[in-house]
Amino acid sequence: MRKTLIAALLLASCTSFAAQAQDTAANGGWSGSGEFGFASATGNTRSQNINAKLGLNQENEQWKNSFFLDVLRTKVQQKVVDQAGNTLERFNTTANRYDGGASVGYKLDPRSYIVGAARYDHDEFGANLWQGVVSLGYGYIALKDARNELSFEIGPGYKEYRPAAVATVIGGTSVKQVQPVEHEGVARGLVNYKFRLTANTSLDDTFLTEAGSKNTYVQNDAGLAVSMTKKLALKVGFQVRHNSAVLPGIKKTDTLTTTDLVYNF
Repeated sequence: MRKTLIAALLLASCTSFAAQAQDTAANGGWSGSGEFGFASATGNTRSQNINAKLGLNQENEQWKNSFFLDVLRTKVQQKVVDQAGNTLERFNTTANRYDGGASVGYKLDPRSYIVGAARYDHDEFGANLWQGVVSLGYGYIALKDARNELSFEIGPGYKEYRPAAVATVIGGTSVKQVQPVEHEGVARGLVNYKFRLTANTSLDDTFLTEAGSKNTYVQNDAGLAVSMTKKLALKVGFQVRHNSAVLPGIKKTDTLTTTDLVYNF
């Protein structure tokens, strides 16, 4: 399995979603949201940060599906020393990450379902340059009422990933060495909780783990959204990513705090 296979699975899932959307147009079940955050500084320092997210969900009597796409890119002004010893100021990229995924759930009854999921992540400054995971498992909706929604998913999967390149000094010159691709079976677990605090304020938290013998990946996304209108909201998010095994010189945990404008559709 290569990155092309992951991309093909995601495309197939999207196509499935579109077909199901047409079939279920009469009773609905589709919802989605787009988030966008941008910050720019000029003057004594220069920086640009872009954070964008797109999510699409469907739930009806037969299906429980989801799709997401996230993008993060940051550039900052940095002082660097060239080979001649001169100090220069350059506008360098310090974050460049995009990830996408999809899951298709077929309901066995109102609460339980069989779910197939795929996820691909590319991060030029993370513990892994890229990682792709496919899995098949069982899902259960433990709670769903006017204020709460809690669901669980668990099942086996397969993962491929390339660890980040490590700088090595060769002949007095620092050279980044590309690492070989790793692959392993994993156990995927997902917990998703949504809670409506007030009529216009909601809290959501999604916990994902992909546990393998070589590396265990854990990600938690928490967000607090305040609605301004039926369509627009402001959201503060906090994300934690953790890899249990990384190469020397690379941190195991990455965090990201965002403030975004959200459009619900």
